[in-house]
Amino acid sequence: MTFLLKSAAFANGAAIPPRYSRNGDNVSPPLAWEDPPAGTRSFVLLVEDPDAPFATFHHWAVYDIPGELTGLPEGLPLGAAPMALKQALNTYGNDHYDGPQPPPLHGAHHYHFRLYALKVPSLAAELPDEPPGFDDLKQAAEPYVLGEAQLIGTYKTTLLGKHPEQPPRGEAKRT
Repeated sequence: MTFLLKSAAFANGAAIPPRYSRNGDNVSPPLAWEDPPAGTRSFVLLVEDPDAPFATFHHWAVYDIPGELTGLPEGLPLGAAPMALKQALNTYGNDHYDGPQPPPLHGAHHYHFRLYALKVPSLAAELPDEPPGFDDLKQAAEPYVLGEAQLIGTYKTTLLGKHPEQPPRGEAKRT
């Protein structure tokens, strides 16, 4: 069996709908996973954009996800998440999801959703600051990783700052 991460909102390698971007509603997409490695006690979710102009951009980091969970619902609330989940700081300095928003005319960016299965129930003892920084969380998780599942979505901002498929706010998409 293969450890698999997926979303009902977009397929692997497909475009992320505007709703999940900072130009849209900026809500986190629903995620589901299956077949984590034996011995999984918790998960860490990291979302990154390696196509950012100057350095990899960190959009979201969730940790201490209980090992018995098989997904996260759409639109986890800002700040503290339900079910005692914790969130690290992203590149914007926020401890919540911030969706895609590549610079206009920069082409499509690839957003890597990486779910790590860990052999420990919590990383709290490894992280001195709360909320921790993205890189601190990633480094703290590395020694405990049993497996990784990945989902990649793409997003492109137009010259007007909107996704090509997104109608202006308050207007319906014309077909």
